[in-house]
Order: sequence, then C-alpha cells, then structure tokens
Amino acid sequence: MSSAIRNRDAGASAEAAVRAGEEADEVPEAPIVVFVNSHSGGRHGPQLTARLQQLISIEQVFDLSDTQPPHFVQYGLTCLENLADNGDNLARVIRENLRVMVAGGDGTVGWILGSLGELFVQKREPVPPAGIIPLGTGNDLSRSFGWGGSFPFAWKSAVKQSLLKAVSNPVQHLDSWHVTIIMQETEGLELPFSLKHMEEYDLTQDVDIQRELPENISCSEGVFYNYFSIGMDAQVAYGFHHLRNKKPYLAQGPMSNKLIYAGLGCTQGWFFTPCVKTPELRSYPCYAHGL
Repeated sequence: MSSAIRNRDAGASAEAAVRAGEEADEVPEAPIVVFVNSHSGGRHGPQLTARLQQLISIEQVFDLSDTQPPHFVQYGLTCLENLADNGDNLARVIRENLRVMVAGGDGTVGWILGSLGELFVQKREPVPPAGIIPLGTGNDLSRSFGWGGSFPFAWKSAVKQSLLKAVSNPVQHLDSWHVTIIMQETEGLELPFSLKHMEEYDLTQDVDIQRELPENISCSEGVFYNYFSIGMDAQVAYGFHHLRNKKPYLAQGPMSNKLIYAGLGCTQGWFFTPCVKTPELRSYPCYAHGL
C-alpha cells in the first residue's frame, strides 16, 4: 500500500505484489494507519512520528508533509481493493477492518475525514473509522469524542494508549455537511485543504438567484463537521496557518499558539476595528435568497 502511494500507481503496485506472491499467513486483528501533521503540536511531529513507527511500523505511519489523504484514498486503498479482487485474503481483511488515527488539530482531522468521505461518493465502502491524537490549539472535535483536549506532557505513554483505544473502542457516528462555495474568480486564490475546485456547477439547482452574478465565478466544495466559518474568525485561523508555515519557530506549543490567535484576532477587528469605520464589511452582496 505504501509503495502504491509513493509511486502514485495503485494498479502497478498491486500487480507487482501478486507476481511476487506477497501474502502473509497471519491476518492482523486490528490493522491501522496513522497520519501525522508535523506542523502541529509545538513541532513535536518528527518525534511523534518516530515513536509511532516504533510502536507499529514505518509503512503504517504517514507524514502529511509527504503524503496527502486524497493520495491515500486514491492509491493506497485502491491497491488493497485490487489485491482483494485478485484473491488476496490478507488485503481483503485489512481493507474491511482498517482504522485510521489522525495526529493533528481540528483542521487536519476534517481534511482526512473529508478525504475518506469520498469513499461514500465512489461507493467504495466500508469507510475506515478515525481516531484522534490531539495536536492542535483548540482540539474541539477531539474533546467531543473523548480523545482529549491537548497533547499530554507524558506523550510517549499517551500515544500507546491512544493506539490501544483506536483498535478497541466502538465506532461512533458523526454528522457532516457538504458545502459548495460560489464566488467571484480571484487570481492566485489558495484554497484550504478542506476545499477543492469544481469544474462546473449548476447554480439553479439549489438556490433562488435574486441578482446578477459576476461574469467570472469560481466554485469549490468540501465537507465540514464541527463548524464552518466565512467570517473574521476564519480569517484569523487562515492567518495563523500562513504565519505558522512562514515562521514555524513562533508556533512552539498550545500556549504560544493561543497568544498568536489572540494577537491576530485583535488586528483583524474583533476589538479594535468597529464595523462602522469599515462599511465594506456591511455591503457584501448576497446572490441567493436566505443567505
């Protein structure tokens, strides 16, 4: 599976495994893979990755800087499905019982859940359930499902306990929403990982258009779980994301991250910039009834 992801070729990797006769005799009781956001958790990602590789294996731990969740779905899971179709019982059992752990914050968890959700659309069930190792600043989704609200000080033992919970805990269902964003086309717009561009979209199928649309529009879609925002708080979160990537030495842990959030919140207008002085905040056009 990992070779299929690295080579971006599910078919060739499956065929190579079949030719080599790579099928183990022992079927794993609880197959699991882990995705680690190395930018979260005060830059503890590399240490956490090494610890996870000790506990399970190198082939089962993916750094999101190198492996994106859509590639895992497109190539990794497809490789397992191809092997299962060719009579590989081990691949079939792994695909049917696979569980996923996500080491990151709410944004990382949402990104991976959204990628796994594509399996529903493609009718490639079952969809692997996901557990969380909280590495973010808020970790609201992790708190809601009992995975904890912060990265513990004694993290080495906590990681082992998280893996045990991931393979033994019952599965709980989570509500999700699909969102479609239609906006005026902007050159150089960088979408967050949770959204993807759409080639075309029929604007008349869901909403009642009440004013003329811009000549050039762009459409994107995605899935969200605990919350979705297009307001100033989203601008603050997006600003933090870019600042962390540009100056990683500033994001050393939850406390420093919260201070950065507070500073960005003040400069974006939460306390110091009343809307009365920025009339453009009150004049964004609405193109559909009820929005």
